[in-house]
Amino acid sequence: MSSTDDKDTDASGASAGTDASGASGSTDATRVTASDLGHLRRAVELARLALERGDEPFGSVLVSADGEVLFEDHNHVVEMDETQHPELAIARWAGARLTAAERASATVYTSGEHCPMCSAAHGWVGLGRIVYAASSEQLGRWRAAWGAPPSPVRALAITDVVPGAVVAGPALELEDEVRDLHDRFAHRHPPT
Repeated sequence: MSSTDDKDTDASGASAGTDASGASGSTDATRVTASDLGHLRRAVELARLALERGDEPFGSVLVSADGEVLFEDHNHVVEMDETQHPELAIARWAGARLTAAERASATVYTSGEHCPMCSAAHGWVGLGRIVYAASSEQLGRWRAAWGAPPSPVRALAITDVVPGAVVAGPALELEDEVRDLHDRFAHRHPPT
């Protein structure tokens, strides 16, 4: 559960309605707040668990409007197939178990920005806000620097797939940790 104090400042200490530089225009919903960081840290822990199990390091958590963790998962692409992303699992779980209002008021916290497949699933089931630790653009830059082959699917911003989505991220406080997880995976699975 978050406190009202947490909602008044973002993770960098900026007040509501301002970004870290003090400029106005952003809202709590489109900024990573201090209260978001705990759930994002759990998503990163799940990404670490995926890596420890030999999978790509992505993890996600679905949280209700009142702060209850409803569902969490990590990637299963190595053990199953390339579509076994945690964000897709969240969308399927929520679509089967939550009302439309519960889905719309929930928040998805994820270690990495949704891919287009997961963004579409999020939009189709009507989930609420998305908060991510690292962006697709960041991951693409890191992968290119490590010599990884390009993804078979073009990286798109979530709002390019779901124009009405409310999205916050990246969380600069977690960038080094997330980059390290992906670096470790990339070096375990070097390009061929």
